[in-house]
Amino acid sequence: MKKPELLVTPLTVNDILPLAQAGADAFVVGEQRYGLRLAGEFIRADVEKAIELAHSIGKKVYVAMNAIFHNEKIEELSEYIQFIAALRADAIIFGDPAVLMVAREVAPAMKLHWSTETTGTNWYTCNYWGKKGARRSVLAREINMDAIVETKENAEVEIEVQVHGMSCMFQSKRSLLGNYYEYQGKVMEIENHKMEKKMFLHDQERANKYPIFEDENGTHIMSPNDICIIDELQEMVEAGVDSFKIDGILKSRDYILTVTKAYHDAIKLILDDPDTYDDKKDELMSSIEAIQPPNRPLDTGFFFKETVY
Repeated sequence: MKKPELLVTPLTVNDILPLAQAGADAFVVGEQRYGLRLAGEFIRADVEKAIELAHSIGKKVYVAMNAIFHNEKIEELSEYIQFIAALRADAIIFGDPAVLMVAREVAPAMKLHWSTETTGTNWYTCNYWGKKGARRSVLAREINMDAIVETKENAEVEIEVQVHGMSCMFQSKRSLLGNYYEYQGKVMEIENHKMEKKMFLHDQERANKYPIFEDENGTHIMSPNDICIIDELQEMVEAGVDSFKIDGILKSRDYILTVTKAYHDAIKLILDDPDTYDDKKDELMSSIEAIQPPNRPLDTGFFFKETVY
C-alpha cells in the first residue's frame, strides 16, 4: 500500500513547521480574495514564506484559488497565478474554469487540483477535469465510502478526501450578516477565522449550532458536527486514495496540531501493522474526543449513509 498524503490547513506561517513535525505532508494556504473558507489568511508575503519553509523540509504547498470569480476579478488572475508559479507552489486549487484557462496561458506547467466541494460525486466528472488539465479531484463531502472507493478505482487523476473537520452547508455571495447589521444601524467587521468572534445559527429543536462567518466571498454556514473518520481509514488507504485532508477552519492551532498527529499515527499503523491499527483506533479516537469542543459533536458525515445527498 502506498502512503496517502496528509493535507492540513494551517492558520499562520508559524504553524507550518510544527504541523510538519506532527506529520503533515502538505498545506493549503491562500488569501480570501481568491480562496474559499480558508483556515487562515495568507497574504502574498505569507504565501512566499510558507512555500519556502515547507520546501526546506520536503513538504508541499497548494494555493487556494477556488473562489467563484466575477468579471471584475478576471484580469487579476493572470498576475496572481504568475506570482504563485514563480514561488514554485506545488499546485493551485481551483473550481472556476477561468482559473484553469488562465493557468494554461501563463503557467502551463502548474499543477491544478479541481475542487468545488459539491460536484465531485463520480469518477466521470473527475476524469473530465483531468482531461482538461487537472491532476487531482477533490471529492464532495456528501458521498459515501463505497462511492469513494469506486471513484478511486476508476479515476485517471489523484483523489482527495476530507477526513476531518466541518463542512460548508450553504454559501451566498451576498454579505447576509453584514447587510442585516447595516439594516439594524450597526457595523460588523468581516471575520473569517478569529476565534473570539464566532456567530451561529441556533436550531433549538435539534439543539444544533451552525457556525456562520463572512469573508470577501460572502456568507458561509457550516455543519453543526465535525467529520472524524480516524477509526475508518483503512479501506480508503487500501483503495489508494491519494490525499486525506484535515480542515482546520474555525479551529485553534493546538487542536489542528493534535488532530494532525493522531491521523499521522493512524496512517502509519495501517501501513506498518493493520492489526495494531484495529487495536489502537479507539484510543486514537479518544485522543480527539478529549479536545473536541462540547458544542461540536464528532460524526462520520456521509461516509456510511446510503444516499448521496
